[in-house]
Amino acid sequence: MFKNNSISLKRILLSCLLTAGLSVLSGCAKAQPAEPLFNVEINEEESLPGEETDIDLGDESKAGEDLTESATEETDQPEEITEKLRPANSEGYALDIVLGDERSDMYLPLLEGKRVAVFSNGTGIVGDDLQNGKHIVDFLIENNTDVSLIFSPEHGFRGTADAGESVRDGYDEKTGVTIVSLYGGAGNALTDDKMALFDTLIVDIQDVGLRYYTYYITMYKLMDACAKYDKEVLILDRPNPNGFYVDGPILKEGFKSGVGALPIPVVHGLTLGELARMIVGEGWLSDGAKCSLTVIPCENYSHKDFTKVSVNPSPNLKSMRAIYLYASTCYFENTVISVGRGTDSPFEIYGCPEFEALGCYDFSFTPISMEGAKNPQYSNLPCYGRDLRTTGLEKIREDGINLEYVIDAYEHYKELNEADRFFGKQDAGGHYWIDLLMGTDSVRGMIEAGQDADTIKESWADDIKTFKEKRALYLLYEDIDQ
Repeated sequence: MFKNNSISLKRILLSCLLTAGLSVLSGCAKAQPAEPLFNVEINEEESLPGEETDIDLGDESKAGEDLTESATEETDQPEEITEKLRPANSEGYALDIVLGDERSDMYLPLLEGKRVAVFSNGTGIVGDDLQNGKHIVDFLIENNTDVSLIFSPEHGFRGTADAGESVRDGYDEKTGVTIVSLYGGAGNALTDDKMALFDTLIVDIQDVGLRYYTYYITMYKLMDACAKYDKEVLILDRPNPNGFYVDGPILKEGFKSGVGALPIPVVHGLTLGELARMIVGEGWLSDGAKCSLTVIPCENYSHKDFTKVSVNPSPNLKSMRAIYLYASTCYFENTVISVGRGTDSPFEIYGCPEFEALGCYDFSFTPISMEGAKNPQYSNLPCYGRDLRTTGLEKIREDGINLEYVIDAYEHYKELNEADRFFGKQDAGGHYWIDLLMGTDSVRGMIEAGQDADTIKESWADDIKTFKEKRALYLLYEDIDQ
């Protein structure tokens, strides 16, 4: 899917790496156990330390080129003209990004003589290229890497299980490698005997950049175990399809759960590689432990980019519109409103059977049992509500988290005199599901009090500003506002 038409971000990558206090190894960002050097100052008129001799960013067409001279030549071009020359398709998705797993010359040498565990699923296709790419596990084995274990997340290694469904351990039919499930029903899978089977953990999985999307939580737990057992972590980075903005409340103490593990906003604007750096740098591992972390960064990626994924990251995120809307419509989960599970367009539609009596919606859909949604809410019952598939992608991107959908449904449900049922049932800790997704109960409280979407969004603006300042220390790529 992605082609290496190089629009150089080398200078930016170097600055980010040095500012975050990381050592540079063959172009890899490697987090150090020692305290990060966050106060490094960079003189833009001087060569960066080790610039000519220590860093190989893999651009064969410019081998031996002086990077300082290259950066000077690029700044001669007006920024807006440079951006217009970026290869993109008709929908505005960047086409020249090189994924971390494509840069095998940077990571295969690091794996020589090592036993390797891989955390991945069906999205782990090298280069995100469905026609020519191979799964990272197959690619590693073909290149004589000793893959001893596969760790699978929610939805399983092949990515077909329902949300929240327990996935058992097993074997990969193609390679025979043992698969260890790290989601639901698996208990504590990171036992002494499992951790003794590998030296280096590779992470290659497509995330969507939201705090309640559970892949990062699995990565976080694996990093914690690797720190405890003195294992290396190697992340083959991928773009974040929601990496062009930061939005939502910060997870508050008392609201940690299986859908929220770290004190970050709902939309954090980080790749998994950047988030892993933040986990180590902020001391979020158990007892402030450090793990040996190496990130193979993407090439030509910027947080200003819109990026498209080729493989659905999970069974119910079936389109880019769904991936964008997920930040706004997931709050219907476990309420009286169906978000379209059991249809071809989950997270792009919403409704319920009761709305038929109000006559306020013309659109309807009927959920049915299907792969990835075996027992959907309101199965075989017509649901009346809204169709967001007619909303343009540009508007959805501009809106970020849009609470108007939840507010719209809540206000209409009040007309049935059953508003107290809308948010479903509380858990044992007294939290509604929307509270766990939001990381706070204040948002639900404001909705119930009749606050509008803009007022609610303003409530977390200061927290976002503070988070973005901290987040900047761990970035590997040009930021949104640069």
